[in-house]
Amino acid sequence: MSRALNEKPNAEPLPTLASAGVTLNGRYLPPPEDKDGKMWVRTSALIHASAEDLYNMWRDVEAAPLWQEQIEKVTRTGETTSHWVMRPVANSSDKDKDKTVEWDSAILQDEPGRRIAWKSIGGESHNAGEVVFEPAPGGRGTMVTVLQEFRMGKLASAWETIVGRNPKQAVIENLRHFKALAETGEIPRTQGQPHGPRGMIAGIKKSMYDEETKVPPGLHRKAS
Repeated sequence: MSRALNEKPNAEPLPTLASAGVTLNGRYLPPPEDKDGKMWVRTSALIHASAEDLYNMWRDVEAAPLWQEQIEKVTRTGETTSHWVMRPVANSSDKDKDKTVEWDSAILQDEPGRRIAWKSIGGESHNAGEVVFEPAPGGRGTMVTVLQEFRMGKLASAWETIVGRNPKQAVIENLRHFKALAETGEIPRTQGQPHGPRGMIAGIKKSMYDEETKVPPGLHRKAS
């Protein structure tokens, strides 16, 4: 199993049980509890592709805008470092609708075909995470597990307002996009599909899941 990250934004070692790959009796252990301005999320998906291919796809950071929501551009700045630009969702009335959120990121652990661990090293977002690629039994593809931590301090409650999406939901959706892109080269989208008037329940779901968040392009067009 993978080891926990041994570095993160707040300069504390991650607890051993935080590792994305830690299991007990065949089940993944829950991520650490949200507290002290830190939010954690773990999510997994069975993807019908080889661990090596998926590792290479994830490791290509400059292609991240193809499948990660709101990521406008990623520039590789070194062998293990990169600069990320996110464009938050903004209403047409927002004065700062052209504002971007930017940060630098560094890869801490790189195990080809098996695991990548990273953390932000400066900028407006403080996050750390790891992704583990484990061959599924019977050669049925690869189980991809992501653990990510967001640390916003006093701004933790404001993160959703800043980026327009709860960060936990964003991680889950991004893994879904990654799976779709790896398997089909396309990412399903609902924007622009006709439907009748939506009731109260549908409106609540729209707010909860932030349907206004733009779906990444997949391979339909080159990321900017």
